[in-house]
Amino acid sequence: MRLLLVAAVALIDADGRVLLAQRPPGKSLAGLWEFPGGKVEPGEVPEAALIRELQEELGIDTQAACLAPLTFASHSYPEFHLLMPLFACRRWKGTPQPREGQQLAWVAPARLRDYPMPPADLPLIPILRDWL
Repeated sequence: MRLLLVAAVALIDADGRVLLAQRPPGKSLAGLWEFPGGKVEPGEVPEAALIRELQEELGIDTQAACLAPLTFASHSYPEFHLLMPLFACRRWKGTPQPREGQQLAWVAPARLRDYPMPPADLPLIPILRDWL
């Protein structure tokens, strides 16, 4: 089974809310909410992938020093096995804007379960709730 490495980030605002992005129509798992991030390209480290993806998807800038490893998800889908490190980030420059047709929502940790998410993201919710 193919292993897919995807990096994700919990952007946490001054009020302790977490940013979720809704997968746009036309993408797999469209309509589900997820933590921003994306595929780690060959030769790329997860932190660099997140810095790139946050600029591309949300128009914000951050640095590797602002990305704290928090936990990870390991989930088998029919076509591949997903390994997804989740980082926490409280410092970035700019205001997140939806640049790829996605909807964004700032969500209190206690309300994360109110948003339908891909199966790989679900085990991350209790960890974020406990940590925040």
